[in-house]
Amino acid sequence: MSDTTLEQKTLEMFYDFSSPYAYLGHEQAQHVAAAAGARFQPRPFLLGGLFKALGSSMVPILEAVPQKRRMLDLDLHRLAELHGLPMRWPSRFPMNTVLPLRVVTQLEGEAHLKAMSAIFRAYWGHDRDISDANVLADVLAHAGFSGEEITALLAATEQADVKAALRGSTEESFARGAIGAPTFFVGDLCVWGQDRFALIERMLRGWRPAIG
Repeated sequence: MSDTTLEQKTLEMFYDFSSPYAYLGHEQAQHVAAAAGARFQPRPFLLGGLFKALGSSMVPILEAVPQKRRMLDLDLHRLAELHGLPMRWPSRFPMNTVLPLRVVTQLEGEAHLKAMSAIFRAYWGHDRDISDANVLADVLAHAGFSGEEITALLAATEQADVKAALRGSTEESFARGAIGAPTFFVGDLCVWGQDRFALIERMLRGWRPAIG
């Protein structure tokens, strides 16, 4: 395993605010990338659009048998506690996340990370309706965005190029082999799930598995 190409590595994370697993993994992914000296690139996309392209169930977690559903719920809360994240199963689920996804699609770098974390926590930690423009504006304001920035971000969610960028990211996720959220890419290597960071860390350091 070689560290010679660390500066060339990027960890892409395809995420949707509707996924509790993306919420659980979004901060850990940043830590893993930083520890490997890699660049972290968040990639907002429409999970429902991916599921439609796959021809799969639109809300798989709600279709689990009761006993499995209870275990999934316990698992989510345990993992959130382990990682120091607030967790409260939202009263609005599934959530229409088009508006917040179009907002973060416009952002890059630290601004994107700041908005992403704030919106994830608002929904999964505090049961806020992130599909509501007023709620979303308040979340962004508490995250440090100015009133002028928030107004511009929300207004631009109706622009054709912003809509196209989010659709394009969704189509790209399917074309590259994504099956859910979060989906990670290290170059051409695709990894699904917030519990695969041991694999991701090795990939960032140059490891290529014998199969895939």
